[in-house]
Amino acid sequence: MLKTLRRCLAALVALFAMLPLVYVQAAPEFMPVDQIVKGMHGVAKTVVAGRKIEEFGVEVLGVMKQKGPSGDLILVRTYGDVIERTGGIAQGMSGSPVYINGKLAGAIAYGWSLTDHKIGMVTPIADMLKLWEMNDGKAKLESGLQPPGTAAATPLMAAGFGEQALNMLADKLKPYNLIPYAVSGSMAEENNGIAYNRTVEPGSTVGVQLVRGDVSLGALGTVTYVEGDKILAFGHPFLKRGNANYFLTDADVYTTVSGLENSFKVGTTTEAIGMINQDRGAGIAGKLGNFPGIVPLRISVTDKTLNRTNDMWAQVVQDEDLAPALSAVTVFNAIEKTSDRVGSGTAKISFAISAAGIPGDTLTRENMFYTQGNIGELAVSELNEALALLTGNQFNDVTIMDVKVNVEVDSERRTASIVEASASGATAKPGDKLDIAVKIKPFRGEPLTRHITYTVPDNQPPGTLMLSVRGGGMISMASLVGKRQTGEADLSKLFAVKARPKSLDEAIKELVNRDRNNDIVVEAIDMNVPDFASPAAGQNAKTVTDNFETNPSPAFPETAAKKPGKTGRTNADAAKPSKGDDSRSKVYITTDYIIDGDAQIMLTITK
Repeated sequence: MLKTLRRCLAALVALFAMLPLVYVQAAPEFMPVDQIVKGMHGVAKTVVAGRKIEEFGVEVLGVMKQKGPSGDLILVRTYGDVIERTGGIAQGMSGSPVYINGKLAGAIAYGWSLTDHKIGMVTPIADMLKLWEMNDGKAKLESGLQPPGTAAATPLMAAGFGEQALNMLADKLKPYNLIPYAVSGSMAEENNGIAYNRTVEPGSTVGVQLVRGDVSLGALGTVTYVEGDKILAFGHPFLKRGNANYFLTDADVYTTVSGLENSFKVGTTTEAIGMINQDRGAGIAGKLGNFPGIVPLRISVTDKTLNRTNDMWAQVVQDEDLAPALSAVTVFNAIEKTSDRVGSGTAKISFAISAAGIPGDTLTRENMFYTQGNIGELAVSELNEALALLTGNQFNDVTIMDVKVNVEVDSERRTASIVEASASGATAKPGDKLDIAVKIKPFRGEPLTRHITYTVPDNQPPGTLMLSVRGGGMISMASLVGKRQTGEADLSKLFAVKARPKSLDEAIKELVNRDRNNDIVVEAIDMNVPDFASPAAGQNAKTVTDNFETNPSPAFPETAAKKPGKTGRTNADAAKPSKGDDSRSKVYITTDYIIDGDAQIMLTITK
């Protein structure tokens, strides 16, 4: 009996020895803020370089009543060898636990720039513990009282991003007061695939990550307190999104740099160890061993000029506001890395978004773009729009399961302008098929002719019928005619008036079924508007265009580069009907050029 009991005790001891220290360490006592007075001394813990936890001294200068986002702040002066080496409180020390008389009082959270870096503010532990009482839910940006100092750890480390992608990222993150800066390292490089065996404890460094994979985007901070699988850190908000969905990661600190404006830790996030589910004024809170929902990105970019292809992958946190922009920047970065240049060019992009909660479970789209500016930035615009539509739609929740993106980039300018268009006959009857010959002039190339078969709708009444021939990215003539009928000729109003979709299905169809920039579109327009000139039936397009130039009307855009297009179509040179209400009132063919310009053909419809 005694031997059996000893064996059980030995097995129990062995079991506890195998558990991480974080689950078995004794909980410290807490010191309430109302017991803290000026003149008290204590110690704080943090990592300055590597993974070694070091201590520095803390002297209480006073309690600042209701000066923090969540309540009181404790004003302190720091001192000791660590502080001398770092030049004061450094960005990355936020969350460093402060102990007074052996009791946990709170976390280093704020300091001041361009002043005495040894002075800072501590968030009381009682306010941080309240984060564990919050209910999880959708991430939502919060507002609140800002502290009198600056957060001690908000620099966003970006690994694997090119210079232009970093600039684009900085622009997207301006609303969150975050400035990304380049560091080395990414998930693809970390530890050669060997799993970490680390203890997460007060004073150790952790990361909060928004993107991981071939690129990484996150911030460093310090662990304040751990209880079981629950963790508190930072002592101030990261993005202050309330209910959050971020990666909690292990982290390495290379060194801490002392600066005139402020000091900061230089390091990198590494292995994912859990998730952050609360991001509020008093700090961040999360769970070890649980992981956030993600948007998986699979990206393939081919540069036809360099004749090379790069395949990249990333995981973006599922956040209604952040995921679309971060995904678009990640794809832009893949384009920049593959092409190794910035500037004009042509891009053909296709993407498939698999998501639960949308019709067919997949949204697919392809289009072609050209710009004299940054082609990569323009190429990702529709991907950003599609993801924003799904994550931020007003109709129902959508969970994105997978995003696959293919991009072809060429330094060559592949644009063409419509020169003229003509029909095989000047008169026609409902149901007749007409051959529409469209002459296009490629940039610095010889003119080409493309043929489109147009079928007169069965319900077309006798009289004059105008066929508008245009590039897919041009403004629809039907929209312009409608504006002339109502007396509105202001182009800005034309773009402003747009019917709101009545369902998510309708919103997705609107995006998917837009004309593409490399389409030639033929659409019918009933010309019963008095102030339009009425040329003879069959009159060539140039004459009709001249009539538009002499009559006041909204100007057509000079380029189709920025207008979205349509998906699910092949490059066959055969006319296809549109997916509108009358499938024969509009047809198109797809070309290898971005089509600019327009022309009109006048037909006489007989019984």
